[in-house]
Amino acid sequence: MLDMSASASLAMTHLVPLAKEVDENKVTPGVLGFIVFAVMALAVWGLMKSMNRHMKKVDFAEDPEPGASGKASSAAGSGGTGKASPAKG
Repeated sequence: MLDMSASASLAMTHLVPLAKEVDENKVTPGVLGFIVFAVMALAVWGLMKSMNRHMKKVDFAEDPEPGASGKASSAAGSGGTGKASPAKG
């Protein structure tokens, strides 16, 4: 256990000066960071476009049942099936 602690301490003493040499004002994400960000932005754009296309296909309006004057009477009279119209497409 003592040997592991000593080697870890030795490694830290050698790595700390290397970290101090890096100029904090010049550190940038680089080309790889830009590519990753651009791919993520394109993926989000594609997902939003797909979601918008799918949401336009959804038909939220329900067809009223023939002979029913209100929702309460139609649910009680027809057994409460409450079927909605299918989506177009």
